[in-house]
Amino acid sequence: MKKIILLVVVTLLAAICYAQSQGAKTLVLEKNEGETRVRRPHGALPTPSAEFILKVTPENSGSKHLVLGTEEIPPGGVIPKHKHLGQDEILLIQTGTAHVTLDDKEYDVHAGGTVFFPAQTWVGLKNIGTDNISLVFIFSAPGFEKNMRCGSVLAGQTAPPINTDELKACAHEGHVEYEALAPAAKK
Repeated sequence: MKKIILLVVVTLLAAICYAQSQGAKTLVLEKNEGETRVRRPHGALPTPSAEFILKVTPENSGSKHLVLGTEEIPPGGVIPKHKHLGQDEILLIQTGTAHVTLDDKEYDVHAGGTVFFPAQTWVGLKNIGTDNISLVFIFSAPGFEKNMRCGSVLAGQTAPPINTDELKACAHEGHVEYEALAPAAKK
């Protein structure tokens, strides 16, 4: 009986994995390849940089499990304090020095460092060095890339300013909450 149950469970898991992977395609992208986007200017939140590249998303690879992108953050650049509502994230710091806040703890992370934080963790980052931070961001599930697209345009297009109401709508669409945009009781 145990063997039959195990066989049924394994078969169901295999079917689920196959169904979730169906339609995904392989990608090989060089450093500057992918969906290059330019953030729309806004005053309510600091922006870490003007451009970022989305490399693996449901739209370009069919991935139902991962989102991956890259970004260069200049000295003094800031990723504002926020939390992802449904995705874990990994940051791979390739170059530079980042001051990272995770909930109420602070860390300095140097080139080659890794930062992992689960969903619902307040996170912020600042480039405290004199060199650009080159980083890779990886999300455990799609969602946040919708916020990134909503608040940006494709490279080469005019990036009109974005207002606070639009920022809030983008955050909602991308399953993220920004501390600066949250009601005072939630901070």
